[in-house]
Amino acid sequence: MEENVNQRVIREFRAGGGRVEGFPAILLLTTAGRRTGRPRTTPLAYHRDGGRYLVFGSNGGAAEHPQWYRNLLAAGGGIIELPDGEGGLTTLSVRPAELDPAERDHQYAEQARRVPSFAAYAERTDRTIPVLALHPLDLTDNPATAAAVVGQLRLHHEDLRRQLADLRTRLDDAGPVPGPDLAAQLRQHCLEFCYGLGMHHTREDGAFTAFERQYPQLIPALARLRAEHRTVAEALTRFEERLAAPGTDAAELRTELDRLTDGLEAHFAYEETHLLPPSAPHLPR
Repeated sequence: MEENVNQRVIREFRAGGGRVEGFPAILLLTTAGRRTGRPRTTPLAYHRDGGRYLVFGSNGGAAEHPQWYRNLLAAGGGIIELPDGEGGLTTLSVRPAELDPAERDHQYAEQARRVPSFAAYAERTDRTIPVLALHPLDLTDNPATAAAVVGQLRLHHEDLRRQLADLRTRLDDAGPVPGPDLAAQLRQHCLEFCYGLGMHHTREDGAFTAFERQYPQLIPALARLRAEHRTVAEALTRFEERLAAPGTDAAELRTELDRLTDGLEAHFAYEETHLLPPSAPHLPR
C-alpha cells in the first residue's frame, strides 16, 4: 500500500508542478538502490535552508532508517525534483551531508514545529532520526568542477559501451533457445545494464541544470539531450518488457538490443560532440 501511495504522489507531483493536495512542501529524491542499482524515487518533506535542502529520515517513526537514506549514503548522491516557481519542475544533482548532532537536534526541532507530525514520529521510535543536507551541484565556485563532471560522464559512457558489448557477446553465445539457467543469467545482466543506464541519465538530468546555469549557450544542446533521455527510457521499458515476456528467445533479445544500441550510440555521439570535448570553449581550461 505504501508503494502505491508513493507512486500516486509522484504522479501528482510531476503532473502538478510539484503540488500535491494534502501534503506539505515535498521534493522527489531519486537514487540508486544499494543491491540492484535500480533508480528509486521517493517523495520527501523538505525545508530549504539557504542553498541546501534538508530532508528527514523519519520513516513514519519506524524502528529502522528508511531505505532511501541508506541508498543515498551508499550512492554518495542522487537527484532531486523541485517546483521551479513557474508551474514546472527543476532537477538538481545533489550530494548528501549528515548534520552533526547539535545542528541535527536544532533542525529537527524546527521541522517538528513547522510540521507537528514529525514530533509524533520522534516519539514513536528510540532511534535518532537523521537529518541530511542535500547540496546541489555548483559550477560557479571552482573552475575545475565542470571539467571533473565532464570527465566522469565520459568514463560512464565508456563503461556503458563495455556493458553493451558484453551483453551482445553473451546473447551471441547463448544460442537460439538458451536453457532456463542461462536465460535467467541473461535477464539479470540485461536488467543490471538497464538500471545502470537509467540511473546514469537521471544523474545527467540533474547535472545539466548546473551546466545550463553556468553555460547558457549549451541550453539548446542540453534540451535535445534531455529529450533523448526520455526516448531512451521508453526503449529501456520496451526492452525490460521483452525480458519479462514468457518464451522470449535470445534472437528476439538481440534484435531489441540492436535497436537500443543504435539509439544510444547516436545519443552518445551527439553528447560527446557538444558537451564532452575538453577543448570546447565553454569549459574551464
